[in-house]
Amino acid sequence: MDRRKQQKKERKLTAAEQKRKEMFLEKKAALEAEGFEAHDLTISAVYANAMALVLALPIVLVLWAVFVWKNGHGSISSPMLLGVLVLFFLLLVVHEAIHGLFWSFFAKNKWKSISFGIMWNSLTPYCTCQEELTKGQYAIGGIMPCVLLGILPAIAAIFGGNLPLFWLSALMILAAGGDLTILWKLFRFRGSKGEVRFLDHPYEAGLVIFERTFSKV
Repeated sequence: MDRRKQQKKERKLTAAEQKRKEMFLEKKAALEAEGFEAHDLTISAVYANAMALVLALPIVLVLWAVFVWKNGHGSISSPMLLGVLVLFFLLLVVHEAIHGLFWSFFAKNKWKSISFGIMWNSLTPYCTCQEELTKGQYAIGGIMPCVLLGILPAIAAIFGGNLPLFWLSALMILAAGGDLTILWKLFRFRGSKGEVRFLDHPYEAGLVIFERTFSKV
């Protein structure tokens, strides 16, 4: 854990990331001065990829079992497979845009509070919201790419018997493994029933929870 945090600190930030970091640290200091304690729920790219096998792969396997039960295994040609891979990489950008779209619905400053970037050390694109969100709002923005680009198209592929669409959907569900991991950590977090605030991390995958426990008189 300490080594992972150290690696995060050593990652070279862009000018935009550095600016967001400074704003985040100012807000963090202000909240801590008010008695809030920070809980880091960020994850590394390596951990996200590993957890994708735990959280996302079972979803794909269940959907695949249903596809085979209804349509058989089918086959996919090399040109179609290439097309699936090309669309997959293009949809990674759409994936992040969907995060931003739904979080912007809840943010007071809408799109002005949404930023995008790339973690160049792992070639991982990301979206971040600079405003505080509720737990439900954060979860909605976090899960929607998996739903809109993965689960719903997979269901459509099952009913339509469309194998290329199914495999594209399966790849998008696996690509959402990091999102599922963050949400898993979010809903596993058990605070002390005090005041809680949720703030997306400005340049890493995940969020920071700020919790203030009310002292009993």
